[in-house]
Amino acid sequence: MTKKVTKAVLPIAGLGTRFLPATKSMPKEMMTLVDRPLIQYAMDEARDAGITDFIFVTARGKSSLVDYFDKSPELEESLKRKGKDDLLEELGRTDMPSGAISTIRQQKAMGLGHAVWCARRLIDSDECFAVILPDDVIKSDVPCLKQMVDAHAETGGCMVAAMEVAREETSKYGILDVEDGGCKTVRVKGMVEKPDPSETPSNLAVIGRYILTPEVLSVLDNQDAGKGGEIQLTDAIAKQIDSERGVHGLKFDGQRFDCGSKAGFLQATVAFGLSRPDLRDDLASFIKSLGPNELG
Repeated sequence: MTKKVTKAVLPIAGLGTRFLPATKSMPKEMMTLVDRPLIQYAMDEARDAGITDFIFVTARGKSSLVDYFDKSPELEESLKRKGKDDLLEELGRTDMPSGAISTIRQQKAMGLGHAVWCARRLIDSDECFAVILPDDVIKSDVPCLKQMVDAHAETGGCMVAAMEVAREETSKYGILDVEDGGCKTVRVKGMVEKPDPSETPSNLAVIGRYILTPEVLSVLDNQDAGKGGEIQLTDAIAKQIDSERGVHGLKFDGQRFDCGSKAGFLQATVAFGLSRPDLRDDLASFIKSLGPNELG
């Protein structure tokens, strides 16, 4: 029986340069998708998957991410006085119990593998843990991480979220080489970081959800820099392929949006806006009213 996954690492130390100047004084994870910041989408997904302990790997200027999940007594009291119970309920989703969030500083940007390694002292030697990249927002009926936790209870070992991408896009992702591509949960026999489309083993890409064994952290202790001069998490996971439980990829159900890019962020805004009953009609009407000049 695999031990339940209850801890998640969120690497959120990046500068968000693709969204400058907006991110000059605001963490990119606080950018708002409809009416919630990206960090809340990640946290809501994790909590729905049974995660209770969160490790934020941060950097200077990121304190507002922790403040966001603190209680706000003055605001709560104001909403109560005004009878705005619906907003009070929404505000409650941002409250976290004392001690649920721990923060670690990544003092030098050295890649995703290094960011995860920074959390090593807060991970027990006998527990698997999740890693969530808030830039990847996934719209699904069952939260992506919940799908992974349920599948991981059967497989153990390491697990990555996977989706098919166009072959010409493989150079942007970690790519899986799998034993049986027709299954939803696939056994991984190889991983390649950002391969050239002419050399890629498949078009099955890893996106920003992982469940990892503590052995990955031991590998990261001594791992050299890989592609791009960074310590690659993919390289450390690949070294677990030959372990007893191995590495699995889960072809999750849902639509992934790359909110680390401007185009992906805009696409997510439209998709989530159209899924909201209070916004759908007005937004759909506006989209239909756009003429050929606006649509290019």
